[in-house]
Amino acid sequence: MSRAEHEKGAVRETPDRYGAFPRLTPEQLEDLSAHGERRRTAEGEVLYREGEPFREFLVILSGTVEILSDQGGPDERTVAVHGPGRFLGELGLLEGQAAFNTAVVREAGEILAVPVERQRALVGSDPVLGDLILRAYLGRRYLLIGLGAGFRILGSCYSRDTLRLREFAARNRLPHRWVDLERDKEAEALLRRFAIRPEETPVVLWQGERLLRNPSNAELARLIGLPAPAPSAENERCEVMVVGAGPAGLAAAVYGASDGLTTVTVDAVATGGQAATSSRIENYLGFPSGISGGELIERAVLQAHKFGARLMVPAEVSALTPQDDEYIVTFTDGSRTRAGAVVLASGVRYRRLEVPGIDRLEGISVYYAATVHEAGLCRADPVAVVGGGNSAGQAALFLAQHASEVHLLVRGSDLNADMSRYLVDQVEQHPKIEVLLHTEVRGVAGKEKLESLTVEDNASHERRELQTAALFVFIGARPRTEWLGGVLALDERGFVLTGADAGAVADTNRWASLGRDPMLLETTLPGVFAAGDVRSGSVKRVASATGEGAMAIRLVHEHRERKGNLVTVGPEGRRPEAGGPVSSR
Repeated sequence: MSRAEHEKGAVRETPDRYGAFPRLTPEQLEDLSAHGERRRTAEGEVLYREGEPFREFLVILSGTVEILSDQGGPDERTVAVHGPGRFLGELGLLEGQAAFNTAVVREAGEILAVPVERQRALVGSDPVLGDLILRAYLGRRYLLIGLGAGFRILGSCYSRDTLRLREFAARNRLPHRWVDLERDKEAEALLRRFAIRPEETPVVLWQGERLLRNPSNAELARLIGLPAPAPSAENERCEVMVVGAGPAGLAAAVYGASDGLTTVTVDAVATGGQAATSSRIENYLGFPSGISGGELIERAVLQAHKFGARLMVPAEVSALTPQDDEYIVTFTDGSRTRAGAVVLASGVRYRRLEVPGIDRLEGISVYYAATVHEAGLCRADPVAVVGGGNSAGQAALFLAQHASEVHLLVRGSDLNADMSRYLVDQVEQHPKIEVLLHTEVRGVAGKEKLESLTVEDNASHERRELQTAALFVFIGARPRTEWLGGVLALDERGFVLTGADAGAVADTNRWASLGRDPMLLETTLPGVFAAGDVRSGSVKRVASATGEGAMAIRLVHEHRERKGNLVTVGPEGRRPEAGGPVSSR
């Protein structure tokens, strides 16, 4: 919408086509009125501003409010216009982030203002209202991402730091836009405007004037308002430290906090792990029509916050050290925290495709995730997906909504071997997806970005060229356990041994003094548990990871029934009863 239209007042309410702009019922408005205050508004009044934290949940009782991106800047545009009965804000309001847009009153009227903390409690306690608000906020967040609202990352497509910042923003589902220093016409003007030398890039620009030169992920997180405080001081203790915020880690956070344990969950990059990159999870119990990985994770994050779990992103763990009956968790910035028990849920990362020359294209047109961010870069071009598992199938179906054609390259001879039947049916029936069995990538071509692939039929050894603008790789995974080498036992592939497998190689002296063997998810260190994909022998499914995260907390309770890491054994060799009830939820 142009500035002239703004000045003429030609602002019409945005229709609710996607469920992102629902209207509250009179009954819901009445219920909310008991928790807030009514306030008159004036034309031109700014209700909240981009870059500032949300302080109130606002409902329009009369008048209209316009939501603007880059207000007052050269790229100002209307995101939406709301009338009576609608509420303002987006996902950042519930998660403590700064606003990614600005709300301006266009027609004076009246609003209902509810303090943010009270609104967060209402979302958790009223399932109907909570689900309505959460779905709307999720829709608005993805709308902002699609519009390229939020902050800008100015940097070269050949820069590793540019790739790092883009990945961090995409994995945390943060609205942003990348301005390519090499190809974007806007880049030169921005360099001159802010007196930035090319060698100082990448930079992050926000609110027109705020500028960070090659910030760390933690600095960017603090700018946006992500929950990224410095890790606790060493003299501060938590009862459970959860390392990793994927489905297993978030389940452990929810169950640990809901059981009354002081629970801290940390992740080096983002909440959600590999699950958050999934466009659609259709076999997760309770969601018959499926749910996106992003929505599932956002719901889990809000649930963890509801019960009082503390989430820190980014916060990377570098060492785990037994001390007395507890553990010292050391972070890469040198800070340390004491934990009574530890749940390792650091997940896995997809393996790199070993093809000559592919490294120079990674992050530019070769990706290891298929989110809205990567899909938006396809621009109706043909793409290729490598892999034969569920992740590859889900990525192919998602990318088919954006690309002109999707080539699914499978090394084996049977798509049913590693992919769920429901996905196989959808993939084989999709008109835009071509499945190429017993096919492997042998070469890549393209100067500045991927232009074509050389693929080989591993049965006939025939080669052919595929014209493709992007390559998405899902070829198995390796665990994030480099920092655990020499601390506890790993299998030959680096996954964490637990239960009987851990007991077979554990220090017999350590466990003999405890009078027991490692429990089901317990590692070779007492009180240290592993859950989800990082655990050796685990079922690599979201539901399994979630179940193991919850189970790990039940085992933490079993561990806590002893005195520290020492079992108190009665005269007949029996454990005394625990001092109190243990939740079995």
